[in-house]
Amino acid sequence: MQNQPRKTAIAVAAAQFALLAASAAMAQESAPQASVVVVTGQRAALQSAQNIKRNSDEIVDSIVAEDIGKLPDRSITEVLQRVVGVAIDRTMAKGDPEHYSVEGSGVTIRGLTYVRSELNGRDSFSANGGRSLNFEDVPPELMAGVDVYKNPSAEQIEGSIGGLVNLRTALPFDYKGAKVSLSADYTYNELGGKKKPGASILASNRWKTPIGEFGALVDLAYSESATRTDAFQVEPYYPRTDVVNGQTVWVPKGAQWRTLQFDRKREGYYGALQWQKDSTLKSHLTYFKSKYQMQWDENAIFSQASPYNIHVSPDATYGPNGNLLTGTMTDPADGGINFGGDTRTANRKSDTTDISWNITWRPAGRWTLKSDLQYIKAKTHSFDSTVATGIQMAKENVDLTGDVPRLNFDQADLAYLADPKNYYWAFTMEHMDRAKATGKSWKGDAIYDFEDHPFLKDIRFGVRLSDKDSVTMNSNPSYNWSAISQPWQLGWDINKLASLGDPRFSGNTELHTFDNFFNKNMQVPSLVFPSVSTATGYPDSYAALHKYHDILCAEAHNGDASGCGTWKPATFGTDPAGTNNQSEKTKAFYTQVRFGFDELKYPIDGNIGLRYVKTDLTAHGFTTFKPDYNIPSGNIVGGLPFAVIPAFQAEQDFENSYHNVLPSLNLRMKASDKLQFRFAYAGAMSRPDFDQLQAYTSLSQKIDVTNNGGQTTVNSVNQSGDAKGNPQLKPITSKQVDLTAEWYFSPVGSFTVGVFNKQLKDVILKQTFNYQIPDVSGNMQNFAVTGPVNGAKGRARGIELAYQQYFDKLPGWMSGIGVQANYTYIDSKQTLYTPVFSPYCGGSGQTDSLNTSMNGCDTNGQTFSNLPLPLLSKNAYNLALLYDKGPWSARLAYSWRSKNLQAVDVNGTNGGDATDSNPASPTFGQHVVHWALPTWADSFGQLDASLFYQINERTSIGFEGTNLTDAKYRQLMQQHTGLMGRAWFVSGPRYSVKMRYSF
Repeated sequence: MQNQPRKTAIAVAAAQFALLAASAAMAQESAPQASVVVVTGQRAALQSAQNIKRNSDEIVDSIVAEDIGKLPDRSITEVLQRVVGVAIDRTMAKGDPEHYSVEGSGVTIRGLTYVRSELNGRDSFSANGGRSLNFEDVPPELMAGVDVYKNPSAEQIEGSIGGLVNLRTALPFDYKGAKVSLSADYTYNELGGKKKPGASILASNRWKTPIGEFGALVDLAYSESATRTDAFQVEPYYPRTDVVNGQTVWVPKGAQWRTLQFDRKREGYYGALQWQKDSTLKSHLTYFKSKYQMQWDENAIFSQASPYNIHVSPDATYGPNGNLLTGTMTDPADGGINFGGDTRTANRKSDTTDISWNITWRPAGRWTLKSDLQYIKAKTHSFDSTVATGIQMAKENVDLTGDVPRLNFDQADLAYLADPKNYYWAFTMEHMDRAKATGKSWKGDAIYDFEDHPFLKDIRFGVRLSDKDSVTMNSNPSYNWSAISQPWQLGWDINKLASLGDPRFSGNTELHTFDNFFNKNMQVPSLVFPSVSTATGYPDSYAALHKYHDILCAEAHNGDASGCGTWKPATFGTDPAGTNNQSEKTKAFYTQVRFGFDELKYPIDGNIGLRYVKTDLTAHGFTTFKPDYNIPSGNIVGGLPFAVIPAFQAEQDFENSYHNVLPSLNLRMKASDKLQFRFAYAGAMSRPDFDQLQAYTSLSQKIDVTNNGGQTTVNSVNQSGDAKGNPQLKPITSKQVDLTAEWYFSPVGSFTVGVFNKQLKDVILKQTFNYQIPDVSGNMQNFAVTGPVNGAKGRARGIELAYQQYFDKLPGWMSGIGVQANYTYIDSKQTLYTPVFSPYCGGSGQTDSLNTSMNGCDTNGQTFSNLPLPLLSKNAYNLALLYDKGPWSARLAYSWRSKNLQAVDVNGTNGGDATDSNPASPTFGQHVVHWALPTWADSFGQLDASLFYQINERTSIGFEGTNLTDAKYRQLMQQHTGLMGRAWFVSGPRYSVKMRYSF
């Protein structure tokens, strides 16, 4: 409820601007024509973007840089969130909602993640197992503009159901002559207290020679960023009948806190050569390279307690649904509430290189021929290391009634938590990955201009050939969690924990004090964590720590270490389970006719076309099979029949070919010089990501038998498996319709309305599919394998509103005031081809697993239903107050989106100790069910600002502020008590000073 006043204020402001806009627009309609004024800066950028939208053949929204290096935000993702219908994710990875991304990560368009990326109209991608760029890797300083296409035409490359993001760079002939632009900035993060630089330089010129005109452009960019994120978390709530007499109350197993220091370096190198003989022949060659390097270090404490051993103080209070609000938690049965405290360090280096050559030739008056050749290479590698201590906390007092959890500790608690002797070595976890992707493509286009035809403008046709290879290697296990000493090992493996109070196990730790936590708004205890050097010292530091376990295990077994398991590092690069090797070739042909009925009362123009594409995929993979039964040799076997299949491990290649026919129609009707309407229809497709196509499958044959003397009775046979991917996946397809109304009442004034409907088919999700291998007789045997399938249909439909205007008729300095606003509403639905819903999560075997992964499962063993498409917010809006007059230019921008489902069954909100509440289950009442909560991002808004002063025509200075209100990003977890608070993140405001010089 604390956000309500801010939302109300924004709504009032929007209403006032709407009234002001109406009166100003009416005034402009009746005003006499003024002399032509040359606009520059922010106003010119908005005018250019409006012209692109107004004159485009397709439905498109654009953001144009005021000057090179002057897009309005600090990252491409933050730029994109200003576009109507576009939203960004704020977590670092899809499957890891526990880490916040300050500059944003993934992009959705109209609520869908099926987004394709281009660089200058050519396909572009990162080596991330997907098919699009990591937009956060790309330097915004190199961009001249960003275009977002909402409904494709036949001549555009296929693959964008949600939308297409095209990043545009400059060419030498974009400038009349010599051009040099330099910028430098310095950014300070208030929470982290660090300052980081950034700079860019562009130099361009053109020369006339006897063989034509030449141009050359070089653009370089460099920036660093240092941010910090602090977070509180509350563990999922468990139903308890033994806490309050006669009641079921829901109690978490603890609350916790963490801090993460993130350092990023981004480099960009761009060069372009351009040549034009005359109006009939021209060519350009471009080189683009982006380099991204990040390093983050985290200190986090998290509960590892047994939830059913938690005691709650008698003075505790509970909400109307029974959830704990305030109280003190203890765990006397385990000697305290068991917490882990980890030091985690992760780094990643990525780069993408694009080399492209284009030539355009007009051999005759009506023909235009184009050839476009591209080579792209992307690579990345990462190392992620976690080392943890553990502590058994005597008590934890929580207050969950406020906007942020409050944890209260007395002086004895603080002293206990700061003393290394109370900690033990807990676990290690390493992860490594490396990926490389290459792409080669050629595109040829021909255009025939009809010139004076009464309604035909031109006909276009062309072909595109592409060849992609993608190899991704992950460590196996991907995240190799290995215990050093844990309370659950006591009594059978070790007799005591590897305490830091034992001189043999002390050292290599440090006290972390959590200074300035939550920007000095909260205080939390100091804790003892492993040193960063211990985390970065893999594998030697890991081996040394795991020797502590070996010592304790040998002591517990009278010096006999033969039964003590030894630590094994994850394999990397040698295990086929960790390797995904894909090759893909496509052949596409399109034809498109552009037309215009200009003599009608309401002129109509547009294009109609058809694109055909054939895709051939080869997945290089591995299949393993292991039978699981015990039949003594010589026994007589009876009961159920079963197939005899020898165990094997084999390399195997999988082929998959499919073709798609994609029609498109784009119409525009001009009701007046200022009002136009559009209608668009298209068939679209989006190929599966490469990580969904991995061809590694492990199969098992589990046979339950009863051996009685020389007789064996087969009671049951289960042939199943698990697939990391599915190389036989088909693309997701869509039939989509758009209808827009666009009113352009001034050069920088417009109001547009758009409605859209996308009908999706073959949505990819995790279910079972049939997999066959031969038995010893050559008969094919069926295995029910769990993995990704084309298992659902769905829809995404909604409305987009966008408005912008400068109020030029206001007197004096106020005539520089402007406003820009947009709003998006999206409704979605997903319907499974084979529903797997069951009210209970336990007791139904493989169907149980699918039910949990699709519908989620609470800690009470009951599922949820009617979950929406992931990452889709029903409501989103942007509101910006602008100023541009004389030497001053300013912007105050607020971006907001409503809550959205992040994922189901992800780290931190899943486990294996839910209560089996299925009365038909043999384990009814036991704490043995796998649970997986739907995790949501709560509604979130962020306020940013900029102010620039033009000293002279060449020099400007300015200030930028990001997240000025220090907004809290909140995550929710869905339980049967409601949407409960899971995590609260703050990253603090960021301030930048900038200077630009150009001539």
